[in-house]
Amino acid sequence: MIDEKWSALPEHGVAAGRVLAEIRALRAGDRPTHGGRLFAYVYDPGVAGLDELTRAAYAECAHVNGLDPTAFPSLLAMENALVGAAARLLGGGPGSSAPEAVGSVTGGGTESLILAVKAARDARPEIAEPRLVVPASGHAAFAKAAHYLRVALDRVPVDPATLRPAVADVAAAIRPETVLVACSAPSYAHGVVDPVAEIAAVAAAAGVRCHVDACFGGWALPWLRRLGEPVPPFDFAVDGVTSISVDLHKYAYAPKGVSVLLHRDPALRAPQYFGYADWPGYTMVNPVIASTRSGGPIAGAYATLRHLGEDGYLRLAEQTRDAVRGLAAAVGAVDGLRLLAEPEATVVCFTADDADLDLFVLVDELAERGWHTQPQLSYAGLPASVHLTVTAAVAPRVAEFGPDLAGAVAATRAAGPVRLSAELLALAGALTPEALTPELVAGLAAGLGLGGDPAGGPLPARMAVVNTLLDVVPVAVRERLLVEFVGLLQRPAW
Repeated sequence: MIDEKWSALPEHGVAAGRVLAEIRALRAGDRPTHGGRLFAYVYDPGVAGLDELTRAAYAECAHVNGLDPTAFPSLLAMENALVGAAARLLGGGPGSSAPEAVGSVTGGGTESLILAVKAARDARPEIAEPRLVVPASGHAAFAKAAHYLRVALDRVPVDPATLRPAVADVAAAIRPETVLVACSAPSYAHGVVDPVAEIAAVAAAAGVRCHVDACFGGWALPWLRRLGEPVPPFDFAVDGVTSISVDLHKYAYAPKGVSVLLHRDPALRAPQYFGYADWPGYTMVNPVIASTRSGGPIAGAYATLRHLGEDGYLRLAEQTRDAVRGLAAAVGAVDGLRLLAEPEATVVCFTADDADLDLFVLVDELAERGWHTQPQLSYAGLPASVHLTVTAAVAPRVAEFGPDLAGAVAATRAAGPVRLSAELLALAGALTPEALTPELVAGLAAGLGLGGDPAGGPLPARMAVVNTLLDVVPVAVRERLLVEFVGLLQRPAW
């Protein structure tokens, strides 16, 4: 028997007003996307009227198909305008050191990184077993690209103090089979900019492409530099940088999901394309992974950039910079907490030096006070940390954060650290990825209060025990646990 309440295909159609009411009711359980209290996943400029503008632009082009630019030249014009704006901002275009820079609009940063790896791989067809060199702090999307494209991944460790790779280690990792070297501006986890100029130089010396993952910071760092901040070289002004990715749905504050992948010249971009005519239908030519693409996100991004303009982005960058400084000062004022890195861009990342101050409990306590932060598990000698992605909308709330952080820390100390039971610790020590059957993970999840609700019910508000368990198991077990758990969540609603 189908539960009509949750069926996407009821026997009889439902009135439009009721459908929208149902969607709003489902949204009530989500994290807040506005208001400056969510430090991950969304990017809020706090600009009045921007949502209404982008919704209208999105709707105007929602059914426009990006598959064929000759059928919908409006979309081609907007894509070219977005690529041109990104290229100019990142050291490309007429009069720059990369006057022939070209690019493509993708559906997000992960797609941009996959395509950067694809272009580098396909440019070297003579290499049977291509390899990719990435700092350990490089975004997980590089690992996804390597997995999808069958490219071997060579991770370079980062210094636990600087959180950057040593250039000598990057150079040592380059082999004859290396097709791409990547670096971050900045890294997502910690918000530090890799030594791009030096890494690009060793890549160029080896005759290898160098991609700068500026998905996270590429639309913030140029404005911060204009404000006088000491932003190191990272874009096409750096010799040896062959491609750059920048997400417009991050600090350009466009709706999800729009990213731009830039190449220094058309020849570098050419292997990114896929063309196929060996069938009786239309000849397929795709610059990106998707074929059919809605024009909605692209129109939303175009409207955002046109509306905000350079002066608007400079103003938003100033607000964000001031918010970062305020949050960093609040962290520095609390005994037992320390910044994992001095903020260089739009991230505040901190850890705890006090064994009695459990960061995972602190994350829960901050959530109780309306602050939604992102816990990061320990990794390869780096301690667990709390990540704050800071946007312009945070600026008016900074004064509230310090007292709430102090209160959350006091409550965390009073609660004490999470102590896993001896039985759970024994189980965690014995787990292997192969042993993690769906049934075992379902039982473990149920014991932790994570049964999952196919109708979209809320997860437990407090996740410290879960994060503690994930933190003590090996990385491979951690991955498998989460894969199986997400599989539990993603079940049909009958």
